[in-house]
Amino acid sequence: MKKNVNKELFESMTVSRAVRTMAVPTIIGQLIVLVYSMADTFFVGRTNNPDMVAATSLLLPVFNLSIPLSGVAGIGGGALISRLLGENKEQECSRVYSFCVYLSLILAICFSTGVFLFMDPLLTLLGANEANHAFARTYAMCVIVAGALPTILTNMLANMVRCIGESGKAGFGVTMGGIINIILDPIFMFVILPPGYEVLGAGIATFLSNCITCIYFIVTIFRLRHMGVLILKGPNYLPEKKSLAAVFAIGVPAAVTTLLFDCDYIVLDKLMSGYGNTALAAVGIVLKAERLPLNIGIGICQGMVPIVAYNFASGDHERMHAVARFSKRCGIICALISIAMYEAFAPYIMRFFIDESQTVTLGTDFLRIRCLATILMFLSFFHVHLFNGYGRGREALFLGVMRWAVFNIPMLFVLNAIFGIYGLVWAQFAADVLTVVLSVRTHKRYLSRMRIS
Repeated sequence: MKKNVNKELFESMTVSRAVRTMAVPTIIGQLIVLVYSMADTFFVGRTNNPDMVAATSLLLPVFNLSIPLSGVAGIGGGALISRLLGENKEQECSRVYSFCVYLSLILAICFSTGVFLFMDPLLTLLGANEANHAFARTYAMCVIVAGALPTILTNMLANMVRCIGESGKAGFGVTMGGIINIILDPIFMFVILPPGYEVLGAGIATFLSNCITCIYFIVTIFRLRHMGVLILKGPNYLPEKKSLAAVFAIGVPAAVTTLLFDCDYIVLDKLMSGYGNTALAAVGIVLKAERLPLNIGIGICQGMVPIVAYNFASGDHERMHAVARFSKRCGIICALISIAMYEAFAPYIMRFFIDESQTVTLGTDFLRIRCLATILMFLSFFHVHLFNGYGRGREALFLGVMRWAVFNIPMLFVLNAIFGIYGLVWAQFAADVLTVVLSVRTHKRYLSRMRIS
């Protein structure tokens, strides 16, 4: 372990500085991820073709499945490695890291193959119709079938680099990949390929940018081998049984929670498709635009978790709580600022993506409603991240299942039946009120039971 840097960050650096050191690069990376995830929508929107925009929006939940798949090893293994560092078990870290690499490769290949084999029924399930089916299939072949391996491996490796305190390098890699994607999008869409192939161009640009980012992380981890933590061992060099259990204890709940999040998006898209392609295009843009404060919150939490995990394992609970409190304040402040901005500038945000009056009008209403849930959404996944840092997958899974399977998804059906299209938009706020109440009570109960003051 690089004691002259990371030891100080985990143990003695002021809380505000430690969180900034870890969170700021992660937030920047998350914002770039947001920008380049919206880049495809933005450039496809320049065609003013709602069918193309709807096609890329339909596949967002499936593309996002790469996040839970990478999280099985990335979040589960990353949180464990941070705790192992707190216990001074660097050799076990290498075994855990190696296992996570091989696990990610297997999951990526299975995901890519599954989407390829079941492409048509999957698109039908998502709500694709005759007008956008061909566009959706083209995009899926590029960013999911071909792109699953570099995407999943990149996300996993970014977590590995972050968990040892090298958040700056992780943030740089993610940022670099996003910038490359933004540059390549218009080149492939409007220069290299002819009109009508904009969706293909966007897909190729995303695939290439993920490949380049993956190579960056492989090289970066090789250069960090002197730290003696992230060293790739042979497939037979397994970690201890309790370490294997710990990876899945956090990784699987994290994956299930994210999977349920994507299911919520799928259900929302499916129900919204019943109101036409204009409504579907509008909500697709809103779901991407609202990611700004959420990605900032995720960046704060991802920066917080390694410090929380390290100090939880080392027994410094006072520092652990201080890091959590500071992170929560930062997230709430960012959420409040974002709500004010969205309420004021919603029409301009929509026009940034598409200049089609009906889509803009509908999307403006959607965004102004959905953004009201921003603070609640942050507090919901903030508590899940805390439990990940504690190594408590059971509680994290419980909160995730309750939020999406018990509150959010049923709320979509209920409010849609009662209020129609605007009931779908209000469902997030209504469900997250219940989620936050449950999350706070669950966290307090755990701390009391474990006698962690």
